[in-house]
Amino acid sequence: MSFQKKNKKNSYEFNCPKDFQHLAVIMDGNGRWAKNKGWPRYFGHFRGVKALRQMVKSCSRMGIPYLTVFAFSTENWKRSSIEISVIMKLMRRALTRYKEELNRNQIRLRVLGNLEELNSSVRDIFNEMMEQTKNNQGLQLIVAVNYGGKREIIEAVKILSKKIEKGDMKIEDINEGSFSQYLSSSAFPPPDMIIRTGAVSRISNFYLWSAAYSEIYVSPVLWPDFNEEELIRALEFYTGTHRRFGAAPEEEGSK
Repeated sequence: MSFQKKNKKNSYEFNCPKDFQHLAVIMDGNGRWAKNKGWPRYFGHFRGVKALRQMVKSCSRMGIPYLTVFAFSTENWKRSSIEISVIMKLMRRALTRYKEELNRNQIRLRVLGNLEELNSSVRDIFNEMMEQTKNNQGLQLIVAVNYGGKREIIEAVKILSKKIEKGDMKIEDINEGSFSQYLSSSAFPPPDMIIRTGAVSRISNFYLWSAAYSEIYVSPVLWPDFNEEELIRALEFYTGTHRRFGAAPEEEGSK
């Protein structure tokens, strides 16, 4: 993995190695960013959309195959009705505004989470954009919306329980491989690295199964201020890791 400086504006080229497939991001700090400026919490979400657009453009240009962004968790329903309404309207507006940009850059939109519980206008634009971009061959942008890792695992357990009850499967048949295929996230490779912004080190119910061996990078930068330079710092952190997946150093193969 290498980085080459292009110009004096801190713009870089990133040569994505074959073993780096999936970057996941917990976009934290919108509310704190707004509060620091004396603004209502939801103002931070407006600025957060700008940071997300830059992240998508950077990952697409760098050749990273998969990018997951944690947009709205199952726990976020506990927030104020005003903030939830703003987030939903922003998602709808962003998808509508940037749909041509997604297609122009061959970006495919995917969703991780339960859309059925969202407002119909938000659900419809997600479904529309997934359909319109399904043949795009570039970056796969996975928006985790109304998603929770615990719920994902419970739903997989329910499916397996029904199969066992019907006699289609035996308890002895359950292993990591057979269980994984019933997770909604099984459609994507496990994240190689998870970035969390805002100096918070919690994983917050995100990719609980898939992130078993993900590298974790905690950025001190609040999400609205997260830019390509900060992304480069995170990726450089990844280059300094040596992923062994549980093996001792003398037993490991190549990275």
